[in-house]
Amino acid sequence: MSISAAYIVPHPPLIVPEVGRGQEQAIQKTIESYHTVARQIAGLKPETIVLISPHSVMYADYIHISPGNRAQGSLKQFGAPAVSNVDYDTALVDELCRLCSAADFPAGTLGEKDSTLDHGTLVPLHFVNQYYTGYRLVRCSISGLPRQEHYRFGMIIAEAVEALGRDVVVIASGDLSHKLTKDGPYGFAAEGPALDKKLTSIMRSGRFSDFLELDSTLCERGAECGLASFITMAGILDQKVVDTQFLSYEGPFGVGYAVCAYQVVGDNPSRDFLNQAAAKSSRRIQSLRDNEDAFVRLARYTLESYVTTGKLPPLPKDLPDELQKARAGVFVSIKKDGQLRGCIGTTEPTRPNIAKEIMHNAVSSGTRDPRFPTVREDELSSLVYSVDVLSPAQPVSDKSTLDVLRYGVIVTSGRKRGLLLPNLEGVNTVDSQIHIACQKAGIGRNESYTLERFEVVRHL
Repeated sequence: MSISAAYIVPHPPLIVPEVGRGQEQAIQKTIESYHTVARQIAGLKPETIVLISPHSVMYADYIHISPGNRAQGSLKQFGAPAVSNVDYDTALVDELCRLCSAADFPAGTLGEKDSTLDHGTLVPLHFVNQYYTGYRLVRCSISGLPRQEHYRFGMIIAEAVEALGRDVVVIASGDLSHKLTKDGPYGFAAEGPALDKKLTSIMRSGRFSDFLELDSTLCERGAECGLASFITMAGILDQKVVDTQFLSYEGPFGVGYAVCAYQVVGDNPSRDFLNQAAAKSSRRIQSLRDNEDAFVRLARYTLESYVTTGKLPPLPKDLPDELQKARAGVFVSIKKDGQLRGCIGTTEPTRPNIAKEIMHNAVSSGTRDPRFPTVREDELSSLVYSVDVLSPAQPVSDKSTLDVLRYGVIVTSGRKRGLLLPNLEGVNTVDSQIHIACQKAGIGRNESYTLERFEVVRHL
């Protein structure tokens, strides 16, 4: 009695005939695959279905687990008002919350403002309920936490299932890229088809460690939907041998829909993908540190010293002359697991030299960026740093002289001032660069502003 199977499925509302009204015929392979999945679940007769949906209650730093005894919902907003009801497995939810609390993991039943079932849940259950209704549900969300944390959450789910001896099937609800065609609802990006090719390759292979290592820029520009759901599923299947059945892939509406089934057939300790990914990341970070220059080394040294002692460390000896004698604005950026962890800087010099500018901004990036909690000591070994040294800003009268790869931009309107560095992931046009800088400054669309540009020397 444990995890018997897991399924990756999409959730386009139009696949439900009452919503699609004939359009669903364009994804007939997906429909047929869905019926195959539903029949398999009916044959397994699970006590509980654990369903991960990217459209449930979502927080940046907390994974939500739906509370209560039952819930209901409909696809009314898509034109299908019929109501579906589910009973929750309260005992499994309680055990899952207990284990999360014991592990100090940020997940639980807090913060639900709307208990209505979302379409990421309703669409899969529409098919399951045609063949099987003798189950209870555990509905989990995704979050803004790193991929590794979603994998850890999946492992905790598996632990809770084992503790209660439940017979469980897992459904990871999620579409793939939303940018496959120009006439699709989200437009086209070359990264869309490339992303789906990689995602479906991973699904076929069952090498779930590759989910953890997908390029973040590819995922962002390809506008993925379900990756965190798939990674949570992978965590549930940690150290499990699976028999993989890739059922279908389609994308006629500009969104990728894949269906894949995994039957659990045994155990294999070598499939501990989280540890493997952590070891690989550790080797990569060590390689970066072995080759970092004096600018980045100073930023890391400063934040590590400050976090461990609570004090700004003394200026190291034997620094290059450029750090000790030149003055410039400096930005220090920190990433963890490929995601931004802090970024604070100065557009103009505020300290006697670049070295002290780096030191103060490194501390600010790690402890005073309002978007993130203060860096903890146990995070220090997993952080990657970059340092941008800015040239003096120059006024710009014509935005055609800007270049998102070469120049950063500063927008000013009265006392409002926003800055965006050059050559950032996902910022591909001058207009988007200016728009983001205006958003950061709180400058409205109808407000006038002045432009300045600057160049940077980026130290990695």
